[in-house]
Amino acid sequence: MPLEAIRDFVKDDLEAVDQAIRRRLHSEVALIRQVSEYIVHSGGKRLRPLILILSAGACGYSGTDHHELAAVVEFIHTATLLHDDVVDESALRRGRATANALFGNAASVLVGDFLYSRAFQMMVSVDSMPVMRVLADATNTIAEGEVLQLMNCHDADIDEERYLRVIRYKTAKLFEAASRLGAILGGAEPQVEHSLAAYGMHLGTAFQLIDDVLDYSGDLQQTGKNLGDDLAEGKPTLPLIYAMRAGSPEQAALIRAAIQRGGTEEFPSVLRTIRETGALEYTRQQAAAESRAAMAMLEALPPTRHKECLLQLADFAVTRTY
Repeated sequence: MPLEAIRDFVKDDLEAVDQAIRRRLHSEVALIRQVSEYIVHSGGKRLRPLILILSAGACGYSGTDHHELAAVVEFIHTATLLHDDVVDESALRRGRATANALFGNAASVLVGDFLYSRAFQMMVSVDSMPVMRVLADATNTIAEGEVLQLMNCHDADIDEERYLRVIRYKTAKLFEAASRLGAILGGAEPQVEHSLAAYGMHLGTAFQLIDDVLDYSGDLQQTGKNLGDDLAEGKPTLPLIYAMRAGSPEQAALIRAAIQRGGTEEFPSVLRTIRETGALEYTRQQAAAESRAAMAMLEALPPTRHKECLLQLADFAVTRTY
């Protein structure tokens, strides 16, 4: 089932989430409206809201709080993107100019702060301590992941375990929060809540690993990113880590130098090494293992269309080309 078919199944819910986003983006400050609307409506997949809606449905939830919380999750995600692009000095995201490229770094950071604080206003309105605890913990963990990634930049000695820790903190944690929130709203048993949270963690890890693959094999029109952006920023992602481990001493030295320097000068040679060592295939295998682990976590759920969509989403995570 392609992503669009999954989205179509919960089309009314996603439209309600978009309405909540538009309503909550309102600010008397014109620049806040301009920047936040640009980034929120810039063509993202809305994966995290989708996961929350599907998880809530799989747990039998029938209220409307999931629309507000899905908007909260999207605001937190959008705030991290605004801050990310400033830190990475990125000029392109999803095939469009980044907000910092258009509006400047100061505006991007401050509007990111606005989105974080608006998200916390919204989560309080749901009036649920478990919900607030999940989102507060997730936001804090994501910030730790951002700092860990910054510390790892240009560090050619990072190993796979340390890199996966960054993914789980920085990317997968919000997937985990989204799926856990669906379980909380649905009044799921603690074991089911734990399983859905683990589903989100594995799913988010799989998504990031495929992003790493696409950074060395994707198409600009589909991914919205230039090939080699991660290398240009000195980010030692899993394809590079594996290629250093599996390649010859000369190949490892080439990649080490490229990570330490950053930039794109060595990109053709690095890309050739990645292909020769099977690094992309290895990374895909790791992503597939995470996807299978995510699917296994759904066994406790009763058979529903929502559950089937969650399973298909795990499959999409590793078969996608964008």
